[in-house]
Amino acid sequence: MIFLTLKVDEVLKKPKSGNTAAAIERLFKVLGPEKVSTKPADLFSYSHDYWLITFHWLLEGKVPALPDVVVFPRTEKDVLQALRIAHEEGVPVYPYGGGSGVLGAAVPEHGGMVIDLKRLRDVELHEDDLMVEAGAGINGHYLEEYLNRKGYTLGQIPQSLYPSTLGGWIATKAIGQFSTKYGGIEDMVLGLRVAVPPGDIIELKPHPRTATGPDLRKLFIGSEGILGIVTRAWLRIHPYPEERFLMSFASESLEDALNSVRRILRRGARPAVIRIYDRIETKRHFYRFDGMYGRVGTVVIVEGDSKITEAEKEIVEEEFKGEAMGEEPVKHWLETRFIVKEVSEFAPLGVVIDTIEVAANWSRAVELYHSVVNAMKSVKGVLFASAHASHFYPQGVCFYFTFAGIPPKKMSAAEFYNRVWDSAMRATLESGGTISHHHGIGRHRARWLEEELDGAYGLLKRIKRAVDEENLMNPGNMGV
Repeated sequence: MIFLTLKVDEVLKKPKSGNTAAAIERLFKVLGPEKVSTKPADLFSYSHDYWLITFHWLLEGKVPALPDVVVFPRTEKDVLQALRIAHEEGVPVYPYGGGSGVLGAAVPEHGGMVIDLKRLRDVELHEDDLMVEAGAGINGHYLEEYLNRKGYTLGQIPQSLYPSTLGGWIATKAIGQFSTKYGGIEDMVLGLRVAVPPGDIIELKPHPRTATGPDLRKLFIGSEGILGIVTRAWLRIHPYPEERFLMSFASESLEDALNSVRRILRRGARPAVIRIYDRIETKRHFYRFDGMYGRVGTVVIVEGDSKITEAEKEIVEEEFKGEAMGEEPVKHWLETRFIVKEVSEFAPLGVVIDTIEVAANWSRAVELYHSVVNAMKSVKGVLFASAHASHFYPQGVCFYFTFAGIPPKKMSAAEFYNRVWDSAMRATLESGGTISHHHGIGRHRARWLEEELDGAYGLLKRIKRAVDEENLMNPGNMGV
């Protein structure tokens, strides 16, 4: 058998392990050539995810790291067979969904085997239980569209809805734009099937609640492929909203808008969407609306049962201390919310752009916002730093920061990128925040994880060793 070799610079390449050639031969024999590829185009396609610094590497003719083989399982049995072969031959394994992660979690830095789950996409509705069952590779937009046609919603609408998968949501502990009402993926998962080394299936059955020891479902939610491969999940769903109200407001300060939302939540109202944009981001996103321009803009969507939404709408109108701007800004947001093109447009011009989402309790929220913005602005070359608050809880808020800049002379894009990130992470930790709200850790955030987890970091590493004794599951991800 002939294996093709792709010659390209690999920025994150690490030493390889195991008998890769033997593993590839066995994969072709056991799974068949239609489910296995060593074609250069496939190896290139799975060398990266949507980690934004990757755009600059690609423009330089580089990739993060190439796998040696890509597997396209069509069944759970295929996943188990590939995992057993990898374990027996000592070859690293990297689960891959839609490739929309932004922190390098799927980068195959030690070569080895990428397993693409997108063909595990069957779906079954359990209406009596208000539950949906689906393969981990099902596309997020397809899943929500399927539920909508049946009269339901999952409520998980991330900005990556169109390219992302259910398994990716679970692996990265993802959250969507409608989270204030529906929660994050951890609030939706009722049961899981997970392939774990050396090639076994663990089924955690779906129950409304169970007290059978520690909740092992949570062990895999947010595990980013370091413990196993989610192959199937059961999720709670909701009746499709009977009524929806769109509201927007213009405030004189970020503090005023945040305090308004805090009061709304303390009264028990749960709008599906609340997004507060600072002055810079209000100008960027709502420049068409004179009443918002130069102020702090907020969009709110309340949806659900008509009687409940009427009450929540009334609470929002009573508590929000800002000028009401009507429905049009919200309609504009709904029309433009999935447009993400700045990086592809500006990276060829040498501009480095990224987003950083963190979270803090209400008591430290304003401090964290100002600290992170000022820290990023202090890095030479930064053109602007801004934020919007995108996810809310009675206890606190998530800020989603954006920065853009041009590296100073004699500084690479990657070095500049890391300096800005370092400043933002340091400011977050010093302000009592958490370094990640919903993008996960990946390879990029790994160097700050130990400081945040403190003594629990050692526990995480021990769990990793216990589940994955040979360290073959996404080695190096999350720093473990």
